[in-house]
Amino acid sequence: MPAPSFSVRRARVKDVPAIQRLMAPLVDERILLGKDAAVLYAAVQEFRIAEADDGAVVGCGALHVMWDDLAEIRTVAVDTTWRRRRVGHALVERLEADAVDLGVDKLFCLTFEVPFFVAHGYAEVGEGVVGPDVVAELARSGDEGVAEFLDLARVKPNTLGNTRMLKVLRPQPVVSAPPPHV
Repeated sequence: MPAPSFSVRRARVKDVPAIQRLMAPLVDERILLGKDAAVLYAAVQEFRIAEADDGAVVGCGALHVMWDDLAEIRTVAVDTTWRRRRVGHALVERLEADAVDLGVDKLFCLTFEVPFFVAHGYAEVGEGVVGPDVVAELARSGDEGVAEFLDLARVKPNTLGNTRMLKVLRPQPVVSAPPPHV
């Protein structure tokens, strides 16, 4: 008998309880930040769902746009019985494609799963991903993911040990001066 397969689709409001179920063990382990149901319903359009052939939700992940050229891959979670079946890979690849469709140039993530994201072309980064003017604008946000990105003290207890990673989707063109006239 062949192994069950899955597909990745846009999340629906009826998927929020399944997203919460997938997140719960990771929140308990302090790998993901917990989110109230109201926050998940408000952000459901950011989520992609991995759905098994039988209709079970077996994975989720979200793409949160942070600025004009920066988005975050967040809340990637896979049911324990579906791990090592490329569900997480399929979700991240779909979210990256969504980012390209939106015109995003850089993807950020805060993760304990460094080898997984390295395999997708992410690299560890420090500060300085965005300029100080953008940092000032982002600091006004109440979003916990933005606070994580900015490394604000109020989220430190939840993210201690996570690695900040970045992937450039489209290299920025190098602007050079035209050749001098001879």
